[in-house]
Amino acid sequence: MTILLLAGSPSAPSRSTRVLHHVGEKLALLGHRYSKLDVRDLPGDALLRADFKNPEILAALSQVAQATAVVVATPVYKAAYSGVLKAFLDLLPQFGLTDKLVLPLATGGSQSHMLALDYALRPVLSSLAAKHVLPSIYATEAQVLWSEQDGLSLDENIVQRINEGVQQLSDSLQALNKAASNEFHPIPFSQVRCSV
Repeated sequence: MTILLLAGSPSAPSRSTRVLHHVGEKLALLGHRYSKLDVRDLPGDALLRADFKNPEILAALSQVAQATAVVVATPVYKAAYSGVLKAFLDLLPQFGLTDKLVLPLATGGSQSHMLALDYALRPVLSSLAAKHVLPSIYATEAQVLWSEQDGLSLDENIVQRINEGVQQLSDSLQALNKAASNEFHPIPFSQVRCSV
């Protein structure tokens, strides 16, 4: 079971991507494997023109398809998630998140943008048939600080929200793994041996 860290920020470095990588590190400490996809690294022309023949677009779509869970991070601009993330999500098939767990993360200038996750991003993730969209994690710019000397510094409340979100995702993945290992596999009648 793999987790895809999907960064939807058009800029680098960005607060949302730093929070996303922090979440990835926490998941790794719990024994989960993850891969990364920065939408801004995809060729812009191919992304905007929905060029399904472009090898980088195809590889990105394959990463989503192979993941069991997706942690998606975006900055909030004008009460909505980023345009580059929207362009990428538009490339996914209609049921592109079927059977996947999704943890949405966002950063924004103030608390007034917090509902962008629930009113803008969550409906899109649900329409792509995500198995379960976990509770969102939103942080303001003041709650996510970065310095070259000290690295990432997170507000105490955000640390708690991240810990809860990571634990919930980890528990859900373990439950899926356990359910998959307990699936019933019928034995063909030709393989049944009777002793008399």
